[in-house]
Amino acid sequence: MKVILKETIQSLGIIGSEVNVAKGYARNYLLPQNKAVPDTPQNRRMLKQEKVKFELQIAKEKGLAEEMANKLEGVVCKIAAKVSEEDRLYGSISAKNIIDALASRNIEVEKRMLLLSEPIKKTGTFKVPIRIYKGVEPEITVEIVPE
Repeated sequence: MKVILKETIQSLGIIGSEVNVAKGYARNYLLPQNKAVPDTPQNRRMLKQEKVKFELQIAKEKGLAEEMANKLEGVVCKIAAKVSEEDRLYGSISAKNIIDALASRNIEVEKRMLLLSEPIKKTGTFKVPIRIYKGVEPEITVEIVPE
């Protein structure tokens, strides 16, 4: 089913774009939540009229994302953890641990933004990318040090 997005949805696209989604997803989530409208000629005309508004919102979102990316670029986050003799951690460092460490520095990041492929299980320095907006992915440095 084709729909026109009324707001940016990370997994689908940016505001104002026409996307093809499953009928159930559109009928049960996007349309009742007012996140999209069906792709009809009338709604396309409405989209053309509101295109300027959408472009302003996209520019604003991207500007905020770039501002946050500049704030995050070069951030070094130190996390202390219990370590065995072979520099292996007891347990692991997950996205939640990194988010908590960033929160202690007054940097708010959502869990889904962190692009951590798997939990960190040894000491050292790791680069972790953060997806703030489409095409805006600054990297932070995470240092795991023995407790």
